[in-house]
Amino acid sequence: MRDEEIDWAIYHALQDGKSRTDGDLVALGYDRGDVEASLSRLEKSFLVERSGDAVRVLSFQESLLLCQMANDRDSPICIENGVIRARQHPGREGNE
Repeated sequence: MRDEEIDWAIYHALQDGKSRTDGDLVALGYDRGDVEASLSRLEKSFLVERSGDAVRVLSFQESLLLCQMANDRDSPICIENGVIRARQHPGREGNE
């Protein structure tokens, strides 16, 4: 099975809005390594969020905001580990 197919299946297994664990996803019949790799790809694509052992699907708004914050280097804010912070630009002093 291709990575994209595993990602699709795991993403849809999370669609009911409940948090799941890696173990819950392994119980669907996937190898633990495949689940971990898939969750990493889904997280990097801003589709899921992992907090400890729990995994949940991000809402469209959350996904869009995280993507924008990650790619907009001119934005005065960033999101780090779920916390909104003032972005520290290289070459600038802390408070202007």
